[in-house]
Parts: sequence; structure tokens; C-alpha cells
Amino acid sequence: MTTDTLFQPQLFKGIALFTPGGDLIYCIDSNKQGRWHSHLCTALQEILDLPEPPHFLVPCYTATIDHWLDPQTQQVKTFAEAYPVVMKHQAVLNAIFDTGDLVWQPAPWQDGLCDRMVLSTYRAAFPQLWEDHDLIINLDLSEPVPRYYPPARAVQKAAIKTYVLRLFVAGHSANTERILKNLHEQLERSLGYPYTMKVIDVLTNPEQAEIDQVSATPTLVKVWPHPIRRLVGDLDNAEKILQMLGAKDKL
Repeated sequence: MTTDTLFQPQLFKGIALFTPGGDLIYCIDSNKQGRWHSHLCTALQEILDLPEPPHFLVPCYTATIDHWLDPQTQQVKTFAEAYPVVMKHQAVLNAIFDTGDLVWQPAPWQDGLCDRMVLSTYRAAFPQLWEDHDLIINLDLSEPVPRYYPPARAVQKAAIKTYVLRLFVAGHSANTERILKNLHEQLERSLGYPYTMKVIDVLTNPEQAEIDQVSATPTLVKVWPHPIRRLVGDLDNAEKILQMLGAKDKL
């Protein structure tokens, strides 16, 4: 594995959100706006195909860093803190934020808000969060498409490409079963990357069809990675499917 330099602006604010399984998604902002907890949770929902954004991870599984300029001394100073359950990931945090051997300060544990027993009650509904997918993602909100960075050597992880798909159908007929079987066979044979595919019946879940702007069935929607793309109608053509997914070279 090669070591890539993750260049950061001298003055910035960053936030990292871990999962209980050890995956990581983070943001860096040189404008120091700091509005991203909800963005990170929403991105995790899409990537791991969760039933809803995992807001219960905040703040217990977060770490924040601020590179700021002291107006009196004109020196750049750093304030970095992490909640107790993610303090073990200091090497990872220093790798993604390029902060060397910085020692992070423990954020105060909040009883009731960060109760381990309470958090564990979410495990049955969000099992993906307790699995390690070797995922490290920089969600760059200044660009339309989030960027995946290979981790630095100290991280000891590999960024992977994961597809999140939704198949919209009208009822569970024999034709639906045929489409689903053919899709799975084509994706397993030709895609070359991990994927999850959720089947959504527009007759029982019209709200989701409206959210995803689906007006006809069958429709295959690529939710992740961005940009979002849709393929309507002919789902037997492997070339069209892989072209829609941006993976035509895997044919």
C-alpha cells in the first residue's frame, strides 16, 4: 500500500464520525462553518443502506479538531478532542487530518446521552454499523461528488468502492422475481464491487418512489456513489446497467 499525502489547509475545522464497527466518515472545512453532523449521518445511511440516518451516534462517536489563529500571538493553535469510545482511533485521526503525533483531548462523557446500554439497543435495527467495512470517506461538501481517499499507512485500512442500489417494482409478481434474479446474476458476474440492493414496491411505498423521482417501473436507482442515476424499463441489458453504474469497463 502506498502512502498518500492528505493535504489540509493551514486553518480549518474538521469533524469525524465513527461507527461502532470502526468505519469512518469525516469532513474538513477551511471556512470553519461546522454544520456537518447531519450530513455525515445521511451519507452513512446511503452508503451502508441504513433504515434512517444514525443520529444516535452523535456526539458519542465523534471527534472534532480546530486549527485556529491566535490574534494576539499570530500563532496557529490546535484544539482537538474525541469522545472516550473513539480515543483509540487517534492514529487514524492524525492520519486523515495530517496532525502528526498530536495527542487528542478526551471530550467529557455525557451520561444519559452517551450511555453504552442505550446505544446498544440500536444494534438490532442498524447491524451494519457494528460491522467493519474497511471504510474511510472524506465527505467533501464543497464538491458535488464526495471523494474517496486512500488512507495513510498509519490507518491500516483500504478505502473500498461500494454500490447502494434501489429497485422499484409494482407488486411482487413472477416478473419481479425474474428481474431480481437476473439483476443479481449480472451484478455478481460483472460489477466487481460490493453492493446492496433494496427492493421497493411502489404500490405499498409510494413516498419512497416520490423521493427518488420514480414514475415508472421497473426502475433501478444508483444511490451511491454519486451522482445518482436511474435506469427505467429494460433491466436485462447488462451493458446498459453497467454503463448506468459507471462500471462499463468491468464487462
